[in-house]
Amino acid sequence: MFHRAQHLLLILTFMLITPLACWAGEAAHGPQAKAGKGPAILLVTFGTSVPSGQAAFVNIEQQVKKAYPNTEIRWAYTSQIIRKKLAKQGTVLDSPEIALAKLMDQGYTRVVMQSLHMIPGAEFHEIYTNGKLFGQMAGGFDKVMVAYPLLSSDEAMEKTLQIVATTIVPKERQANEAVVLMGHGTHHPSDAIYSALMLKAQKMDANMYVGTVEGHPSFDEVKEALVKKGIKKAYLVPLMTVAGDHAMNDMAGDEPDSWKSQLTKAGIESVPVLKGLAEFDPIVDLWLENLKTAMQHVQ
Repeated sequence: MFHRAQHLLLILTFMLITPLACWAGEAAHGPQAKAGKGPAILLVTFGTSVPSGQAAFVNIEQQVKKAYPNTEIRWAYTSQIIRKKLAKQGTVLDSPEIALAKLMDQGYTRVVMQSLHMIPGAEFHEIYTNGKLFGQMAGGFDKVMVAYPLLSSDEAMEKTLQIVATTIVPKERQANEAVVLMGHGTHHPSDAIYSALMLKAQKMDANMYVGTVEGHPSFDEVKEALVKKGIKKAYLVPLMTVAGDHAMNDMAGDEPDSWKSQLTKAGIESVPVLKGLAEFDPIVDLWLENLKTAMQHVQ
């Protein structure tokens, strides 16, 4: 099922994201940047309404503050649904655009937007585009930079898989037991990154798989491979910033259509790992590497 032709996916995948390698959204108003506050860091994520998922965001903020102790750090959620849900509970989160407008109004002239998404998909392209437009506004920011999400290079993909295998998967896992990573998946062409990641996972560990909720590889493809190989136990790991609704329900829920329930029905014991990737410092370090590169352009 996962044959040699998938080697082409690695080439195609990075052809898709190469045009993004300009560290988006830089604009200068005149030969010299005007005096102003900054740089500020805007951490941009899809968001979550699951209280336990906040542990991932708390860890990210702690690590960013440690790396940049004297820098203004703000948050923005790209999901309007999540923002509205939290607002009803009394917690107000800004969209990236509102957050940028506030920073501009408060006199910040340089800002780095750090994407906390997994892949450079539709949401990343949206903050990239809008960040660039903010950078082009007359009398506004001198520089707006957008730092890459997690899986944005061949090296980052390999490092992420290594961290999952050595740090996130429980130590008691045996070689004949599977590890199944749950990605979200997307209609965007960057969905191909998950298939490329699957190829790398299989090279690293023949019993490590990557599936997605809404893209490819599909869960049905992964389940078929596990059954065919005679796997009797699988560790389910969310390939997501936080262990939110998808991890708790689609992956580990008790409903008949959850991954855990479907694998159990197929005779495969499932062990969910309900922690988001951002709860692990080595993963956050990969985002910090992207942030560091972007920050060098706004100093």
